[in-house]
Amino acid sequence: MDPVSHTVINLIIFVLAIYVGYHVVWTVTPALHTPLMAVTNAISAIVIVGAMLAAALTESGLGKTMGVLAVALAAVNVFGGFLVTRRMLEMFKKKDKKAAPAAEATGKGNAA
Repeated sequence: MDPVSHTVINLIIFVLAIYVGYHVVWTVTPALHTPLMAVTNAISAIVIVGAMLAAALTESGLGKTMGVLAVALAAVNVFGGFLVTRRMLEMFKKKDKKAAPAAEATGKGNAA
């Protein structure tokens, strides 16, 4: 019999991952946020593959249900992350200036 169960070890690893992830994300400068989001999307895509393998290899109904749920949540995370990244990149694009109306161009626009 093991002195410490595998469940306790996995729980400790999970809590440490949350702690490290929290501190890594909050110390990122705004300029690096977009590349970080892109890497996060890639990691979530790997999670989808792992969830598919886990769902396929399990034999219980609960395991298959949890695997399908993991695939669905990771897919939402990937697609949502790509949408957020695209919106952030659009903020950095130069916008075309609108052509001034003819009345403003001649200086007679707001004559009272």
